[in-house]
Amino acid sequence: MAIVVEGGDRGPALTLVGHEGAVLCLRFNELGTYLVSGGKDRSVRLWNQRRGTLIKTYQGAHAHEVRGVAVSQANDRIASCGGDRQVFLHDVSTGRVLRRFKGHDTKDVNAISFARETKDSVLFSGGYDATLRAWDCRSSSAEAIQVLRSFKDSVTSVATCGHEVIAGSVDGAVRSFDVRTGRVVTDTLHPPVTSVSLSSDSQCVLVGVLDDKIGLLDRSSGDLLAQYKGHSNSKFKLDSVLTHDDAYVISGSEDGRCFLWDLVESTVAQSFQANEVGTALAALAWQPEGDCLVTGAARGDIRVWKGCG
Repeated sequence: MAIVVEGGDRGPALTLVGHEGAVLCLRFNELGTYLVSGGKDRSVRLWNQRRGTLIKTYQGAHAHEVRGVAVSQANDRIASCGGDRQVFLHDVSTGRVLRRFKGHDTKDVNAISFARETKDSVLFSGGYDATLRAWDCRSSSAEAIQVLRSFKDSVTSVATCGHEVIAGSVDGAVRSFDVRTGRVVTDTLHPPVTSVSLSSDSQCVLVGVLDDKIGLLDRSSGDLLAQYKGHSNSKFKLDSVLTHDDAYVISGSEDGRCFLWDLVESTVAQSFQANEVGTALAALAWQPEGDCLVTGAARGDIRVWKGCG
């Protein structure tokens, strides 16, 4: 049984300190050279996770906590969303707010993703108002260019692939929208969906639900290919992701542990205490080249765990 994270209960390789309050979201840029975080302190932060250094803090835009971040393919813009009904587009080098998009009807915007098919000119965001909204990053308009209202409850997670956008909802479904044709495909899992992420070949969708389970769905058929159990997840939104080579599934747990499963065998390959005991491990990300795993703590630090598989 391969072990893919060094340190485990012995502790992280590095700790990034800067956020004041819980870290709520973590995302690498496409090459994995930099890490972006957002948190309860209403800030977005850019890090060099290899050196353990804070590069820049983006503060003053959000009036409430930052719940989601995304990085453009060119690494020149960071998008963020959170508890103030707004989506912001930041210039990486200057820190200036390039766009401020408004339109979500209730306070919390949970997730955000650039549409790579559009060369990052379009952003998608999902929120508590049970909508998925598309924003034109090239336009000076603050209004959404498209609003998708197929959901019966809060949209918790968003992923994009080509001309499709995939979203999970508290209503227990994962919906895939073809933005060119308007076609919608719905896969119903019943428990509230808290996370969606794609495999490296985009053929599978990893889905976290509030039923102490994670499911792997075939993207074309919607068939359930595998389930992963052992962690605790019945109350909170927790990140679940695949490693860069699709060999392992990774998720946080409400007891503060991090779990890694063998993708094919569906067995627990490793688990370790990544957060304080009894404090949910909500935010994590796997570095695209497999160099490290990062986890966000409730007290504000980001822990970097060395990858070795």
